[in-house]
Amino acid sequence: MENNIYSKIKERIEQAEQGYIFVTSDFKDLASNSTVRKYLSRQVEENKIRRIMDGIYEKPRYSKILKSYLHADPEKIAKAIARNFHWTIAPCGDIALNKLGLSTQVPVVWSYISDGPYRNFSWDNFTISFKHRSNRGISYMSKTTTLVVEAFRTLGKNRIDEIIIKKLKHLLPNEEKQKMLNEAKDTAEWIYSAIKKVCY
Repeated sequence: MENNIYSKIKERIEQAEQGYIFVTSDFKDLASNSTVRKYLSRQVEENKIRRIMDGIYEKPRYSKILKSYLHADPEKIAKAIARNFHWTIAPCGDIALNKLGLSTQVPVVWSYISDGPYRNFSWDNFTISFKHRSNRGISYMSKTTTLVVEAFRTLGKNRIDEIIIKKLKHLLPNEEKQKMLNEAKDTAEWIYSAIKKVCY
């Protein structure tokens, strides 16, 4: 029975693409948490996966050019953590700015708003920071609306200039603009004012 469980865990890992992030709860349909951890540790020992932090593992990506394994993707780790705890998350801070092309700064702290508690997770030289936000501030907005709202919140009222407005006006498709106008009505007045400039 145990060999059969291990074979299924091993098969699931083998079928995953390189760079995929696993959490122990991904295997809860196969065995208890303690059993899953034992078998994942065996996969770590066999160099099939690597442990990022407690309960979080990666099937590492290998670069033929660099001839080495690449760092784990912080965004994939953030999504795996959210999946494990059943949180809804969205990028904020510099991550939101990067995704919209409003910043090229490489963040040390990857920040996300979440309907879960405030939590930080660190490994190597990276930190993932989850900041609590009411469910209304995440679940009732599309990804694009949330991204723009958080980008504006990060910039602040006085840093949103015509260059940023024009960039987003040309970047975002009309259907996303219409969603933003409807979904962002309850945001701060200055944020909604900036969104209207982007959309009209």
